[in-house]
Amino acid sequence: MKDGFLFFDLDNTILDFSMAERVALSRTLRERGVEPTPERLARYSVINIQWWEGLEEGRLTREQVLVGRFEAFFRELGVALDGAETNARYEGLLHEGHWFMPGAEELLRSLQGRHRVFLVTNGIASVQYSRLASAGVTDCFERIFISEEIGSEKPGRAFFEKCFAAVPGFAPERALIVGDSLTSDIRGGINAGIKSCWFNPRALPGRPDIVPDYEIRALSELPALIETM
Repeated sequence: MKDGFLFFDLDNTILDFSMAERVALSRTLRERGVEPTPERLARYSVINIQWWEGLEEGRLTREQVLVGRFEAFFRELGVALDGAETNARYEGLLHEGHWFMPGAEELLRSLQGRHRVFLVTNGIASVQYSRLASAGVTDCFERIFISEEIGSEKPGRAFFEKCFAAVPGFAPERALIVGDSLTSDIRGGINAGIKSCWFNPRALPGRPDIVPDYEIRALSELPALIETM
């Protein structure tokens, strides 16, 4: 695929959000007298994903997700802590530092000048911009599209329509979205009418109702895949 339009997810595709989450959440909990055991961190991650999927499906607002995930988590733990205050501290800590997914920085640099590369994320704008700046890869993207600024969420078609409208000369037949989330990235690509590539490094089982056009285990596989398209 020559001169492709490549749309990358950020969290757990380019930057390791799972690591950032563990570090920020552990510190947030310790400050509140809650020991961040591996079991508790894992349980929060499950709850967090469930709440964000509620946003993707249009059942919840962003504000409900950000506070409600902590309130649900604390209810399970049986502790009386403020969800809004906890979320504010957690988000502040997420601004600090970054961790790349294996091969992500090298991939982005290799694509520069060969394809038009964009970022599409449902994350919080201030957090995402801070992490990208820390990682030093902001310049790798022609445009950065964040749902909080767009006013729509992945996987909604409206989100992608707004992105595509902002890309001069956009050609859907030469577009590909790459991401780790079936419900957000792959479903989003399907909704938007572009090809999709599921980045699945943990070899998770697929879903019969959300089928990507391509699947890779490592980001290093992507350049060769693009050449065959």
